[in-house]
Amino acid sequence: MTEPTTETKAVEGAAAAGLPLFYSRPEALNPARHGSLGLTARSDFSFAREAHAIPVVASEMPAAMRSYPIVFIGAAKAPVVITGLRQNENLFVEASGKWLEPHYIPAYVRRYPFILANDSGTGTGRLTLCVDRASERVTEVSSSAGKVAPFFNAAEASEASKQALAFCNQFQIDFNATRAMVEKIDAHGLFAPRQSTVTLEGGEVLNVTDFQVIDEPAFNKLSDEAFLDLRRSGALGLVYCHLASSNSWTSLVYQASQRRLVTGV
Repeated sequence: MTEPTTETKAVEGAAAAGLPLFYSRPEALNPARHGSLGLTARSDFSFAREAHAIPVVASEMPAAMRSYPIVFIGAAKAPVVITGLRQNENLFVEASGKWLEPHYIPAYVRRYPFILANDSGTGTGRLTLCVDRASERVTEVSSSAGKVAPFFNAAEASEASKQALAFCNQFQIDFNATRAMVEKIDAHGLFAPRQSTVTLEGGEVLNVTDFQVIDEPAFNKLSDEAFLDLRRSGALGLVYCHLASSNSWTSLVYQASQRRLVTGV
C-alpha cells in the first residue's frame, strides 16, 4: 500500500508560474484605475485554505514556531511554515474562512491582497504597491453594502493604502534580511535534506517530503569563529527558532487528527 505524500511545493509552484503564492491578478494601484475601489473590512482567509506551506521571515519566527514547524524549501532554501500534512490542505483555516485561534497568522498571509512589485513602466526597478484584483475583498466602494476602506480619496492615497504600503515595505525589509541570514547559514554548510513521517489517530501514515532543515549536530560542531560569524550576521535567532519549531510537528498532527474527527477525512 502506498503511503500518502505531501510535497512542499506550493510556494515553488506559484513562483514557477511567474506569480507569488495567492496572487493571480496583481495590479499597480493608481487613482485612475482603482479610484472607485476599496477593501472590505472582513477578515476572510479562505484564499489560504489550500496552502500547506507559507513563506515566513526571521522577525516573526519566535511567534510562528509555537504553532508550526519551520523548514526550508527549494534551491533558495526559502523558510516556510508547514500548515498542513496533505497537498492543498491548510489545517488552520476553518470552513468559515477564519484562522484557527490562538495560532499565529503569518505576515505573508496578513499582507494579502497587497504586495510590492517592480514598476515595469518606469524601467527603474522601483517597487510599487500592487493589489490582487482577483481578491474577493476588493470591491466597488459605492456598490458594497458593508464597510469598505477606499484605496484613494480623490487622487490621494487613503489611510488604508498608506498602512498597506508601510506593512509591505517592512515585510520586504524583513524578507531581504532573512534572505541574507539564510545565505550565511548555507555558506557554513548547515542545511540537510529531511522528510517527516507522521501517524494520525486511526493509523494513517503521511510523509512530508522535499524540504531541508538546519543540521543540529553540524551546527553544534561549528568552530568558535564560524559561530561568531553567524552571531554577527543576526542568523542565530533564526537557527534557534527553526530548531525549536520541530516540537510543533506534534501540534500539526493534533490538528490533522481533529480535522479528521470533524470531517472524516
